[in-house]
Amino acid sequence: MFAGTGSDVGKSVIAAAFCRIFRQDGYTPAPFKAQNMALNSFATIDNLEIGRAQAVQAEAAGIPCHTDMNPILLKPQSDHTSQVVLNGKPIGNQDAYAYFRGQGKDYLRREACEAFDRLAAHYNPIVLEGAGSISELNLRDRDIVNMPMAHHADAAVVLVGDIDRGGIFACLYGSMMLQTPKDKNRIKGIIINKFRGDLHLFDEGRQMIEHLCGVPVLGVVPYLHDIGIEQEDSVVTDKMQGRLMADKVNIAVVRLRHMSNFTDFDALDINPCLNMFYTTDKQMLAQADIIIIPGSKSTIDDMLFLRETGLDQAICQAYDNGHTKVVGICGGYQLMGKHIADPECSEGTLTHIDGLGLLPVSTTLTNDKHTCQSAFTIDGCSTVLHGYEIHTGITRPVEGCHITPLVTKTDGTTDGCLLNSRCMGTYMHGIFDNADFCNFLLGKSITSTDYRQYKETHYNRLAAHVRHHVNMQLVYQILNDD
Repeated sequence: MFAGTGSDVGKSVIAAAFCRIFRQDGYTPAPFKAQNMALNSFATIDNLEIGRAQAVQAEAAGIPCHTDMNPILLKPQSDHTSQVVLNGKPIGNQDAYAYFRGQGKDYLRREACEAFDRLAAHYNPIVLEGAGSISELNLRDRDIVNMPMAHHADAAVVLVGDIDRGGIFACLYGSMMLQTPKDKNRIKGIIINKFRGDLHLFDEGRQMIEHLCGVPVLGVVPYLHDIGIEQEDSVVTDKMQGRLMADKVNIAVVRLRHMSNFTDFDALDINPCLNMFYTTDKQMLAQADIIIIPGSKSTIDDMLFLRETGLDQAICQAYDNGHTKVVGICGGYQLMGKHIADPECSEGTLTHIDGLGLLPVSTTLTNDKHTCQSAFTIDGCSTVLHGYEIHTGITRPVEGCHITPLVTKTDGTTDGCLLNSRCMGTYMHGIFDNADFCNFLLGKSITSTDYRQYKETHYNRLAAHVRHHVNMQLVYQILNDD
C-alpha cells in the first residue's frame, strides 16, 4: 500500500508506476483503493462506475478496470454532500457529517474487504492506494481505506511524502509517530516524492529521516515534468494559466464550479496545434476559437453559476459573433439546451431552470444513472470511435423540433445534437481522444498524436523514472519478507 502524509502527495501516480513496473517484471498486478473521493470517474466494460485513478492504474497494469478495484466512490455534489457509489452503482446521497461520523461504515468496510478479497484471488501483487493522510486521528476508528485496509490485506505500507510543498521532516516523522504500535509496525519504508534540484544535496536529509522514522527511505523521486498520466483531482486545472496564442487553435474550457471528468481534454492539451486552457475570463471566451462546456456533477447549480457570473451571455455572444464554436460534453450538453428539469429534486430544491438555449433540446434529470463504454461513428467518417457515458438525465428535442444526432453508436442508437458545424453537444466522454472527431470539429486535418500510444509511452517513462530512483531490490525484499 502507498499511503500518504496528506492529499496530492503523488500516491496515485506512484501506484500507477508500480503497476507498470510489476507488469514489466512478469507479475500480474492490479490496483485497489477501498474508498475514493473524486468527480473524475470512468465506465467499466460491464457498464459500472469506477474512480478514474484506478482505471488509469489498471491501464498501467495492462488489465481491464473493474469495480472491485474501487468499491466505494464518493462524488461530491456540494461542499457538504456526496453521491455514494458502491460497487459501481449509486446508492444515494449522504452529507459529509453523517458519512464521516461512521453511519453505515461497518457495511461499507465489509463490502470493501470483500472486493479486495475477490481481486486478490486473481491478481498478484495488489497495489493498494490510501487516501489523504494516514494520521487523521479523529477519523481513525471509522477509516476504511488506510491502515485498517492495510491490515486486512496484510499489506506492506510505504509512506509517500511530497518534499515540493515543504516540511517533509515534520510530515514524515509526525505521520509515523501518530500511528499506533500495530500500525507503525506495518510501515516498511518511505518514498520522498517530487524532489527538485541536486539529489546529492539531500543525502544527509535522507539519513536523518531514516534515523527519525526507523524505516528505510526506498527512494527519492525527482519531480517529473510533462508526464502524460491522467490525474485524478481537478486541482491540476487550478494550476493551468490560460493565454491566447496566435499561431494555434485556442480552445477555452469553461471552469465550472462542479466540473467533472476534466481528463476529457488531456488529448487536446498534448496536441501541438492546439492551445487548450481552463478559464472563467469573458474576454478570453470571446476570443477563443472553440469553447467547451465540460461535464458537471451539479448541472443546475452550474447553470446558476454561469448566470451569476455573466458567463452565459459571454458564451452565447461568442457563438453569435460567428467565429467561435461551442461544444458541450455531458453536463455541458445539458447546459446548452433550452431547459433543465429536475422533478425528483435529485440535485436540490430547484425543479426547473432555463439553459443557454444554444441547442433545441431539453433535459429531465433523474436519479437513475446511465453508465457504459460506447463505440460510435460520426457523419462523414467510417472509422469506429470510442468513448464512455456517465450521466443522469434524459435529453430530448424540444417539442416540434427535429435534431441531427452528433454520433451514431454501433448498436444503432444515437446520441447528442449537431445544430451545425459550430454548435454541438454529446454525452460522450473521451470523444476528444479520437483524432477523427477533433478533425471533424476543427473542419480540417491537423497533426495529431495517437493518444493511446501516447499514454503507453508515458506509463513506460514513468515506470523507468521511478525504477531508477527507487531501490526495487529492497522493495521486492520487503514484499518477500512480508
